[in-house]
Amino acid sequence: MEKMEHIILESENNERIDKIISTLNAEWSRSQVQQWIKDGHVKVNGKQIKANYKCTFNDQIVIDIPEPEILDVQAEEMNLDIYYEDGDVLVVNKPKGMVVHPAPGHLTGTLVNGLMAHCKDLSGINGVLRPGIVHRIDKDTSGLLMVAKNDMAHEGLVNQLVDKSVTRKYFAIVHGNVPHDYGTIDAPIGRDPNDRQRMTVVDNGKHAVTHFRVLDRFNQYTFIECELETGRTHQIRVHMKYIGFPLVGDPKYGPRKTLSIGGQALHAGILGFIHPRTKQYIEFEAPLPEEFKKLLIELKR
Repeated sequence: MEKMEHIILESENNERIDKIISTLNAEWSRSQVQQWIKDGHVKVNGKQIKANYKCTFNDQIVIDIPEPEILDVQAEEMNLDIYYEDGDVLVVNKPKGMVVHPAPGHLTGTLVNGLMAHCKDLSGINGVLRPGIVHRIDKDTSGLLMVAKNDMAHEGLVNQLVDKSVTRKYFAIVHGNVPHDYGTIDAPIGRDPNDRQRMTVVDNGKHAVTHFRVLDRFNQYTFIECELETGRTHQIRVHMKYIGFPLVGDPKYGPRKTLSIGGQALHAGILGFIHPRTKQYIEFEAPLPEEFKKLLIELKR
């Protein structure tokens, strides 16, 4: 079992232990950290604590990182849209409507099910139910994802996400006429205290930054490109709603009266990163899905 130590900084004084630990690694969710604490994998100054423990300057945190659990998920043959593949990494274009990894209610038909049938050497560093998955996109968001085929590649790609050196550009259609050609949204994102199934901008949320530029305007709608500096859950959807321009078709964050596109009009179109073995920068672009392109044509009329 791998160990990790962290000494509480002065800036982290009086912060919850689960919040602090979840910021130490981009792949650690707060709920995952809370389970580790509950299972006794986290100690502060040699003692077990609860997830709501408030840290004190110079506290010594020791984390026993559990080994990845044996995956019990069925491999399924799928016609995956592979954009790139070698012995270390794979880039796949996920269609709208596909869940990335298995979860209660979605144990089959996910991207992970298909990847397990496509290649048997996915990394296990990310734990149970998420082999090889370095980052993810929502079920009803289409577009490019990078996948690690071994632990070396996984660590290298995750470090790039932490360093904010991965290029992730999304295309979206939003309600309203965005007045500025360019903009940056810097607003922390966390769970909505009134609805745990939603994310929102909150003072004690995780640092989140989205850059956007306008590509076209259509009276009551705007076609934009968003570039992620961070990668929080539902980040673009939450940030665009926050500034008053929610995504078209978004069932969770958009208005009830919206255009029908079977989910949010959001596509992860450009993905670039430094190859963890060759150290060369590679970039890929996936065209807009047909349904997305048809909507743009209709809006231009």
